[in-house]
Amino acid sequence: REMRLYPNGRLAAHILGGAGFGREGVSAAEVIGVAGVEKQFDDYLRDPANGNKPLQLSLDLTIQAAVEQVLYGGMKIMNAKGASAVLMNVHTGEVISAASLPSFDPNDRPRPPTSGFDPSDSPLFNRYVQGVYELGSVFKIFTAAQAVEIGLVNSNTIIDTSGPMKIGRFPIGEFNGKNYGKISVADVIVHSSNRGTGRLALQIGAQRQQDFLSTLGMFEPTPFEIVEAAGGEPLKPKKWGELSTVTISYGHGLSTSPMHLAAGYAAIANGGHYVSPTILRRNGPQYGPRVLSENAATQAQKMLRKVVTDGTASFGDVPGYDVAGKTGTADKPKPRGGYYDDKVIATFATLFPAYDPKYVLIVTLDEPSIVAYGEKRRTAGWTAVPVAAELIGRIAPLLGLRPRLEPEAGAAITLTSN
Repeated sequence: REMRLYPNGRLAAHILGGAGFGREGVSAAEVIGVAGVEKQFDDYLRDPANGNKPLQLSLDLTIQAAVEQVLYGGMKIMNAKGASAVLMNVHTGEVISAASLPSFDPNDRPRPPTSGFDPSDSPLFNRYVQGVYELGSVFKIFTAAQAVEIGLVNSNTIIDTSGPMKIGRFPIGEFNGKNYGKISVADVIVHSSNRGTGRLALQIGAQRQQDFLSTLGMFEPTPFEIVEAAGGEPLKPKKWGELSTVTISYGHGLSTSPMHLAAGYAAIANGGHYVSPTILRRNGPQYGPRVLSENAATQAQKMLRKVVTDGTASFGDVPGYDVAGKTGTADKPKPRGGYYDDKVIATFATLFPAYDPKYVLIVTLDEPSIVAYGEKRRTAGWTAVPVAAELIGRIAPLLGLRPRLEPEAGAAITLTSN
């Protein structure tokens, strides 16, 4: 009988999904897709008329193998429960690689967990589209970019981030109780100031903030072509008042998937156009509507580069590839409300190379924790950032990107006449 075999085993398992048997006869059985692209394109794949028309995916298996290998190592080193990575072309929307760990072998799909289990505990759970999380400070660049877009500020405008700051009875604080004082908008992003982006968001206003995030696709499941993506419905507040406006400006109160984040960062990287993430091969740019001016997008790119050179992502630079990005560390919510004190979702959202962005890479770790310099560290700067840097160093050459290295200074020899 006909069977569907996956010779690469676990490689790209969450994208391929898997197949099973449908109606069975004496000498034959119907092979049907049960998950991933196998189910999404089941009718196309089973139609005999398409026998000589292969379904061409954007996936690069060489890069996918490297991503899964490095991500697995990073997950283990950082003692994380799970991990995901999305690599996307910022002009075409093509997803070159997407990984969710732990994974499974589609030749022997495990059964879905029975009731009483957290869905994310199953290897079948696809973290980059089904996992909707409060992603934290990676959202701050959207606030800064919108403030530049509507003419409220530029990257050098001074913002007073001093405390105290209260919205109703809720205080807005900084990480570890820091107080950055009066700093530029660029430094609000570099230092990852909650009060800085909060005050920008109050100037923007709730309605304009919602309108902008909507244009980035943050309120609907991503159009990524695997069946699981439809289950990645973002979670937004029922009442979007001043408090939500402030907290969403720094990535709390709105839950989205890493794939949503990739599309949002692609709009910044490509000069201001929304691009739909796709698993299908495309020919040339696939720009959607313009969501940012080129000026606002360029200023945002420069701010993200400064985060790596001067800020919280100092472990993220890769020689020759000018990485730009933003860290995000969000407290993990409890199933019945509230947040854990000792569990986080750590994310590093990057675009590279910063001088001519071509790709976005999103790396997310679930409950990472590592001891460094005698202290337990959970923040993205210590966990997701070094994993992403290792990934970029491995995959950039595979993507055909040549490193741009500074020429070495010549020997200090002066030619003089006889």
